[in-house]
Amino acid sequence: MIRGVHTMLYSSEAEELRAFLRDKFGFSFTDVGGGWLLFDLPEADMGCHPSDDTRRHGEPSGVHHLSFYCDDLETTVRELRDSGVEFVDEPEDRGYGTAIHFNVPGGFEMELYQPHYNKGS
Repeated sequence: MIRGVHTMLYSSEAEELRAFLRDKFGFSFTDVGGGWLLFDLPEADMGCHPSDDTRRHGEPSGVHHLSFYCDDLETTVRELRDSGVEFVDEPEDRGYGTAIHFNVPGGFEMELYQPHYNKGS
């Protein structure tokens, strides 16, 4: 049966992005050779949302989204800022949680949020 999810980030600065995830987030990893690091993520969940081709209330069918979540956004943002992570906006209530976005190597942004929902066991 399925025992996990494998995600992939494509970046024009892949080595720098690997170092970012290793050094800033402190993710453990397996070095599979040739500079390739596979990160062991602490926990995962997956939502399936309806598509909206008008993009008024969602994304078109087939769009993928990857974000990180935490229990204490204020503390996590402070720790990440102290380690040099650059945030591009301020925390904002998005309904599902309070979210903020940060830059990663390769010229794109990612999301960090503190959920408003309680995760089941």
